[in-house]
Amino acid sequence: FLSVTEELVRRRAEHNNCEIFSLEEISLHQHEIEKLEYLDKWCRDLKILYLQNNLIPKIENVGKLKKLEYLNVALNNIERIENLEGCEELKKLDLTANFIGELSSIEALKYNIHLKELFLVGNPCTEFEGYRQFVVATLHQLKCLDSKEIERSERIQALQNYPEVKEKIREQEQAYLLKRAREKEEAQRRMQERKDKKQKQMESKLGFDSSDSLQNKENYQAEGDREQETWRTVEDDEEDRRFWEEPTPYTPESRLETHRYIEEKRRAKDNIRESKKREKPLQTLVTAEGKVLNVNVPKLHFSLKDDEENNQIILDLAVYRHLDTSLLDVDVQPTYIRVLVKGKPFQLVLPEEVKPDSSSAKRSQTTGHLVVSMPKAKEIILAKQKVSTSIKDSDCNTLQKNARSVQVEKLEVDPSKYSFPDVTKIIQKKEQIGQGPIRLQPEKITETKKSYVDFENNEDV
Repeated sequence: FLSVTEELVRRRAEHNNCEIFSLEEISLHQHEIEKLEYLDKWCRDLKILYLQNNLIPKIENVGKLKKLEYLNVALNNIERIENLEGCEELKKLDLTANFIGELSSIEALKYNIHLKELFLVGNPCTEFEGYRQFVVATLHQLKCLDSKEIERSERIQALQNYPEVKEKIREQEQAYLLKRAREKEEAQRRMQERKDKKQKQMESKLGFDSSDSLQNKENYQAEGDREQETWRTVEDDEEDRRFWEEPTPYTPESRLETHRYIEEKRRAKDNIRESKKREKPLQTLVTAEGKVLNVNVPKLHFSLKDDEENNQIILDLAVYRHLDTSLLDVDVQPTYIRVLVKGKPFQLVLPEEVKPDSSSAKRSQTTGHLVVSMPKAKEIILAKQKVSTSIKDSDCNTLQKNARSVQVEKLEVDPSKYSFPDVTKIIQKKEQIGQGPIRLQPEKITETKKSYVDFENNEDV
């Protein structure tokens, strides 16, 4: 069974810096607690205690909480009111939707003289004839019952009829206790049948394994592995259908059985999931031939940019904004980059060789994206050592005009797109034309020759 643990209490005491000795309020609802203990030793100063929606069958180990003012144990398996005499400051008690049928047990609350509010809605005892009159007449200090204020006239009338009402309550209570005894026997029988059924299933499986030979067993396992998941799903669905469709009275036993059945199914699914994870083959990142593959298991958007200005390649990976950086693992290689996002690999082959040692990875503070800058292995040609130039045909005249100047102006361009001009070829071309060295005068001569050729001799003029 599950009980209150120190780890649970400290975790729920975050508002008190996880200190439990000075804790005044704690909420332990919906933690599937089956036994209430230790709180009276660890948290002596508790004033408010929330324990609703658990599986607690009995009120216990709270009697030493002298300062406790409000106790909420709604939606549990409690059948009688007890062990609250020591809660001297108790003002409000919530027992909504439990299984209290022994209504006379409320007499134990007479000692809680500060008790003003009591909630018993949803308990079997509320269906008893004279229920409210009995509670009002028994607990004189009570001001409100089931969210309804107790009037003075109502209390006077309840006290006048108290002997008769008390007798009726006793009779109905005895009848309910007999009914509960039968329900407990039925629950015990159902539980035993379920255990026997499981035992038979285990024995049949063991018998099958022992009777088969090793070869048959191997063949069976090979075939069974392929159909195991489908078969198990069908069997589980059938078992679930039988369990949920079978009519069962609403009792503490059935509530506990339902909880344990759900927990058992959850554990079985977790075990299957874990086994699948173990059996799942590793993602192939590099083939046997050594070829690096492009892989995007986390299915993230990305962009790869060639930053020619800074001679580097930039990867922008759209990592989840709120993902902790410790869950990212970046590995830059000369020809590819690999990023593990929560263990899931993202791998990309790079278009050009890079320098892993000079690479850097950063997270964007706004988008959370991972930005990896990877300098290229091919160095940039520096301007002082060698300058890349190119001469266009349209610039020939300009170059000829500036030929006599000492320094020739050159146009800087991208070295990857252009090559250096071949000066020897330019000179040979000029020599073929007959212009010789680059000068301004030959151009004028050429133009003069052209004018003589075009001249026509008209004898009439």
